[in-house]
Amino acid sequence: MGERIETRRSFLKKVAWGAVGLATGCRALTKDSKRTRPSFVLIIGDDISVDDFGCYGHPHIRTPNVDDLAAGGVRFANAYLTASQCSPTRCSIITGRYPHNTGAPELHMPLPEGQPLFPLQLKQAGYYTAAAGKWHMGSYPKAAFTRRLSGEGPGEEENWVSCLRERPQDRPFFMWFASTDAHRRWNPDEHAKPHKAQDAVIPPYMADLPGTRKDLAAYYDEVQRLDRYVGLIVAELKRQGVLDNTVVMFMADNGRPFPRCKTWLYDSGIKTPLVVHWPRGIAKPGAVSDSLVSVIDIAPTILELAGVQVSASMQGVSFAPLLKDTNRQVRNYAFAEHNWHDQTAHERMVRWRNYVYMRNALPELDNLVAAHWNEPSYRDLFALREQGKLTDAQADVFLSPRPAEALFDVSTDYHQLNNIAGDPKRRQALEHLRRQMDQWQERTGDTVPEKLTQDRFDRKTGKQLFKGLVPQKRGTIPGSERDAQNVNDAGPR
Repeated sequence: MGERIETRRSFLKKVAWGAVGLATGCRALTKDSKRTRPSFVLIIGDDISVDDFGCYGHPHIRTPNVDDLAAGGVRFANAYLTASQCSPTRCSIITGRYPHNTGAPELHMPLPEGQPLFPLQLKQAGYYTAAAGKWHMGSYPKAAFTRRLSGEGPGEEENWVSCLRERPQDRPFFMWFASTDAHRRWNPDEHAKPHKAQDAVIPPYMADLPGTRKDLAAYYDEVQRLDRYVGLIVAELKRQGVLDNTVVMFMADNGRPFPRCKTWLYDSGIKTPLVVHWPRGIAKPGAVSDSLVSVIDIAPTILELAGVQVSASMQGVSFAPLLKDTNRQVRNYAFAEHNWHDQTAHERMVRWRNYVYMRNALPELDNLVAAHWNEPSYRDLFALREQGKLTDAQADVFLSPRPAEALFDVSTDYHQLNNIAGDPKRRQALEHLRRQMDQWQERTGDTVPEKLTQDRFDRKTGKQLFKGLVPQKRGTIPGSERDAQNVNDAGPR
C-alpha cells in the first residue's frame, strides 16, 4: 500500500522541478508573448444543474448569453465535477486535484497551504490575476490573485465588469468570477421577465405540484440573472477589443439545490455545464464534445494554453486538444466523491463510457439534505410520502438503507433510476469499474475513516444539532490517515 503513495520527499522534489519550469515560463513572457498569449475568464455558477440552460436542451429557461457562448465555442456534454458541493469543487478547480487530495474534501474547509494554485502560476508568469464573488476556500489561495474583491451575496457580480475595466492594459489576465446565483434563498431579478410555474420541467424524482413548479421557476430566474452577467462580461471584452483572444469558460460548482441533485452523485448533482469560448483558438465554433472531462482538468488546460508548465502535483489532464478536435479523448474515467455536507457521508463515483458506478461506504444512512426540508420542492415530496403516493423515482430521495454499490447505463437511463449492478449481463462492466475504483482509492490515498464528521441536522426531525455552519470539531478527514494531500498519483485516467 505504502509503496504506491508518493512520499513527502518525492512530493517536494516534484514541486521543486515545477518551480524550475515555472521560472522558465516567467522568463518566456516577453513583450511579444504578452500580446499573443490568451487571457482567461472563468465564470463559476453556484448550484446549477447541467440541464438548466437552453444550449443543454432546456425548452423554457432563458439563457441567451451562455447559449451564444456555446454557439461560438465548444459545449462539453460529459463534464464532471469532483464533488457536488461548492467549496470542495472550488478547491479542486484551483489546485487541479481531487477533494481528498486537496486536504479540504468537506464543506467549508479551508484549502491547506502548499497545494498548487494555477492562478498563482499565471501570476508568477506575468499574468494579472483577479477574483471576485463567492470564495469559501480560506486564506491561503488569496495570494494567487493580484486583486481580490471579497463581496458576496446578491449583486456581487456587479464587481465583475469593474475588474475587467480596472485591469492593467499591457498584460494578459486571468479572472475568477464566482457567482452566488443560483444559491438559495431566491432573489427576484428586477431586470428580467420572471419565469412562470408552467415553464418548470419536472424530473421524475420531484413532485409535479404547484409548490415545486414555483420553486423551480424562481430558481430559473436566478440562472437567468447569472446569464445576464455573463452577457455583460462578454460585452465588456468586446468593448476592449480583447474577446478574440480571451478564453471564456463557463461552468457550475454543483447541481441545483433540489431533491436528488446538490450533494448527490447522480448526474443531476455531479455533472456540470462546461462551455469554452475562444474565437482565436477553437477550430469549429458551435461544436459539441462528448469526450469525458473532469473539473480537475481546467487547471492544466489553462496553464497549457498560457504556455506555463503544469505543476507536477496536479492530477488533471489538459483538454486543450479538444478545442481543435472535439472527437479526441483525453481521459477514460472521471471520478467524484461525496463527503460531509451538513451530514456524514462517504460515497464515490466513476464514469466510464456509458456507465456510472457508485460505491457507498455508509449505505445505512439516507441522503436527505435536511437544510432544505422547508423548501417547497421537499415539502411536496414529504406530502406525497404521507399520502402513500410516491413513485419509485420519488421514493429514492428517502431511501434508507441505500445500495452499497450501484451501476447505471446513462445511454438508456438518463436519470439513473434503474440500478443494474445485479444484472448478469452487465457483470463485466461492473467488475471492471470495481477494479478501477479500487485502484483510484488505493493510488490516490483515499480512506474510509471510522470517525467521520458528525451530522449537523437530525436525520429524523431535521432539528439542527449544533450552532453555526461548520462543526467545532471535525471527525477524521477522508485521506488524512494516508497523507493524501501529499499524494500526486491521479489513479486511472
